[in-house]
Amino acid sequence: MRYGYKASAEQFGTNELLGYGVSAEELGFDIVAVSDHFQPWRHHGGHAPLAFTWLGALAAKTSRVTLGTSVLTPLLRYHPSIVAQGFATLAQLAPDRVILGIGSGEAMNEVPATGGEWPSGKERRARLTEAVRLIRALWTDERVTFEGEYYQTTLATIYERPENPPPIYIAASGPLAGKLTGRIGDGLIATSGKDDENYRGVLAGVAEGAAAVGKPTPLPQQMEIKVSYDHDKAQAAANCSWWAALGLSAEVKQNVHDPIELERLADEDPTIATKRFIVTDDPDEIVERVKRYVDLGFEELVFHAPGPDQGTFLREFAADVLPKLRKTYG
Repeated sequence: MRYGYKASAEQFGTNELLGYGVSAEELGFDIVAVSDHFQPWRHHGGHAPLAFTWLGALAAKTSRVTLGTSVLTPLLRYHPSIVAQGFATLAQLAPDRVILGIGSGEAMNEVPATGGEWPSGKERRARLTEAVRLIRALWTDERVTFEGEYYQTTLATIYERPENPPPIYIAASGPLAGKLTGRIGDGLIATSGKDDENYRGVLAGVAEGAAAVGKPTPLPQQMEIKVSYDHDKAQAAANCSWWAALGLSAEVKQNVHDPIELERLADEDPTIATKRFIVTDDPDEIVERVKRYVDLGFEELVFHAPGPDQGTFLREFAADVLPKLRKTYG
């Protein structure tokens, strides 16, 4: 079991967030994952530092934690060759402690940055498959000429190729995405708050996809767990309001590409995000409520906290909750 901290790039500026990432290592977390958004969930008070740059800075300031994206989209605003170059460089800065976490993306990040149309889910999955093929080729081969349906390279070489290429984890929220993860990924990323039937469907899809290509299972499984922990439970609930957009349906979040509109929709019910978070002042409640994810086979638990005082969260969670998690689950 490994326990991580999700650095909220949508909520905090570059330098403040960097301090939290360094603190996470100092306080005993095993993983620091960061979101990669071109635009945040909120226009007013939101932030969106570039994950490549931020992770490079964190790599230079840490020595132990695994660094990763949760998640990055290598489909439209990033050509896969740039992702391959960026993470090859990061793997040189932090050998054997980098994960490339990727997904099929959201309109909010891709449409404003490119001015293009938002592709269908089927096309995004096809693009993701092709992108992973190209990234892997660039990490292992020289002079890569790639002729895909969506991406092309001509005699391309990544000159900072890592000796051990980073594992590629893929975010999946349904059986189709799970099958894709099993076929082309090295690990799975899921998010908390859904029913067990959903996760079983995803995991069955991962197993089916892996079996289809002769890949051993199970793959590493990472769960991003949304938890609002504070010694004052009322404050823990209030902290969720900034992330009200998380309570909107996936269909809304996938297709709205204006953060001002997302903010307006979210603020129609500021309490809506509490249904996505474990809201508590009780460490034992957190230990008990993550048991379902451990029982499903998730061995990497990355905790995302919503509050504005992340320093206090990190200290209290590390003191109150991490020891109980390690004692209970290893």
